[in-house]
Amino acid sequence: MGPDAPVSGPKTHPSFPEATADHGERQAMMALYARATRAELEAAVERFSPLPRVKKLRPPEAGLVMVQGRTGGDGAPFNMGEATVTRAAVQLEGGATGVSYMLGRAPEKAEAAAILDALWQDPALKLAVNDALAPLRRRLKAEEATAAAEAEATKVNFFTMTRGED
Repeated sequence: MGPDAPVSGPKTHPSFPEATADHGERQAMMALYARATRAELEAAVERFSPLPRVKKLRPPEAGLVMVQGRTGGDGAPFNMGEATVTRAAVQLEGGATGVSYMLGRAPEKAEAAAILDALWQDPALKLAVNDALAPLRRRLKAEEATAAAEAEATKVNFFTMTRGED
């Protein structure tokens, strides 16, 4: 494939659920898991008790990733430093595979997020997983509203007063 070859979109393959049409929706769910607390994720997993048999494809493990930045947002990339990340991968009895990556050392949180990711991929459970995460969404929405209110309180409105002289 040469440099002038056309670039096609993601390929859909049954073995790679991340390449399906739900790609953007799955990214949003992964972001939601990352912002959750361990207790919130574990409470959501508990709603599916008893769970199907869970096989740990990759037990939770912590490691380092290099964080890159760009000067001015569009300059040449440079290495800013390292960040600790915990990852996990599980497979449910039905065959659904879930993965997760979390900043910091959080093995229990990473495993719970991977289980929820696998459950979410089952079309019959997708809505139930979304419902189980409703309290998390409410908390995040309240935090965003509080942050917006705090920012609004510091806002300075500049205006020009006109003099009576022309």
